[in-house]
Amino acid sequence: MSVILIMIPGAMVLAALGVWAFINAAKRGQFDDLDTPAIRAVFDDDLDAGAQRGTPDAKSKDNDPADHDDARAHGL
Repeated sequence: MSVILIMIPGAMVLAALGVWAFINAAKRGQFDDLDTPAIRAVFDDDLDAGAQRGTPDAKSKDNDPADHDDARAHGL
Protein backbone atom coordinates (compact mmCIF):
# COMPACT_ATOMS: atom_id res chain seq x y z
CA MET A 1 0.00 0.00 0.00
CA SER A 2 2.90 2.37 0.63
CA VAL A 3 4.00 1.94 -3.00
CA ILE A 4 0.86 3.79 -4.10
CA LEU A 5 2.02 6.83 -2.12
CA ILE A 6 5.12 6.94 -4.33
CA MET A 7 3.67 5.84 -7.68
CA ILE A 8 0.65 8.17 -7.92
CA PRO A 9 2.60 11.42 -7.29
CA GLY A 10 5.37 10.17 -9.58
CA ALA A 11 2.88 9.44 -12.36
CA MET A 12 1.29 12.85 -11.89
CA VAL A 13 4.69 14.57 -12.14
CA LEU A 14 5.52 12.64 -15.33
CA ALA A 15 2.12 13.48 -16.81
CA ALA A 16 2.57 17.16 -15.94
CA LEU A 17 6.02 17.16 -17.58
CA GLY A 18 4.55 15.60 -20.72
CA VAL A 19 1.76 18.16 -20.92
CA TRP A 20 4.25 21.00 -20.32
CA ALA A 21 6.58 19.66 -23.05
CA PHE A 22 3.70 19.42 -25.53
CA ILE A 23 2.44 22.94 -24.79
CA ASN A 24 5.97 24.34 -24.97
CA ALA A 25 6.61 22.64 -28.34
CA ALA A 26 3.29 23.87 -29.72
CA LYS A 27 4.05 27.45 -28.66
CA ARG A 28 7.48 27.33 -30.32
CA GLY A 29 5.99 26.15 -33.63
CA GLN A 30 7.24 22.57 -33.59
CA PHE A 31 4.02 21.28 -35.17
CA ASP A 32 3.47 24.07 -37.72
CA ASP A 33 4.79 22.18 -40.77
CA LEU A 34 3.78 18.53 -40.79
CA ASP A 35 4.16 17.88 -44.55
CA THR A 36 7.73 18.94 -45.34
CA PRO A 37 9.56 16.32 -43.20
CA ALA A 38 7.63 13.53 -44.91
CA ILE A 39 8.42 14.91 -48.37
CA ARG A 40 12.07 15.53 -47.47
CA ALA A 41 12.56 11.78 -46.95
CA VAL A 42 11.74 11.14 -50.62
CA PHE A 43 14.44 13.40 -52.09
CA ASP A 44 18.06 12.34 -52.40
CA ASP A 45 20.36 14.68 -50.47
CA ASP A 46 23.53 13.50 -52.27
CA LEU A 47 22.57 15.23 -55.52
CA ASP A 48 22.63 18.66 -53.89
CA ALA A 49 25.80 18.09 -51.87
CA GLY A 50 28.04 19.82 -54.46
CA ALA A 51 25.78 22.83 -54.71
CA GLN A 52 25.72 23.26 -50.94
CA ARG A 53 29.52 23.14 -50.70
CA GLY A 54 29.75 26.00 -53.20
CA THR A 55 31.50 24.18 -56.04
CA PRO A 56 31.37 26.16 -59.29
CA ASP A 57 29.75 23.42 -61.35
CA ALA A 58 27.78 21.03 -59.13
CA LYS A 59 26.21 19.22 -62.10
CA SER A 60 29.46 18.44 -63.95
CA LYS A 61 30.60 14.86 -64.47
CA ASP A 62 33.54 15.23 -62.02
CA ASN A 63 31.37 16.48 -59.15
CA ASP A 64 28.46 14.09 -59.58
CA PRO A 65 28.06 12.22 -56.23
CA ALA A 66 26.13 9.45 -57.99
CA ASP A 67 29.28 8.48 -59.93
CA HIS A 68 31.31 8.34 -56.74
CA ASP A 69 28.71 6.13 -55.07
CA ASP A 70 28.83 3.73 -58.04
CA ALA A 71 32.62 3.58 -57.87
CA ARG A 72 32.51 2.77 -54.17
CA ALA A 73 29.90 0.09 -54.74
CA HIS A 74 32.13 -1.62 -57.33
CA GLY A 75 35.24 -1.33 -55.18
CA LEU A 76 37.03 1.19 -57.45
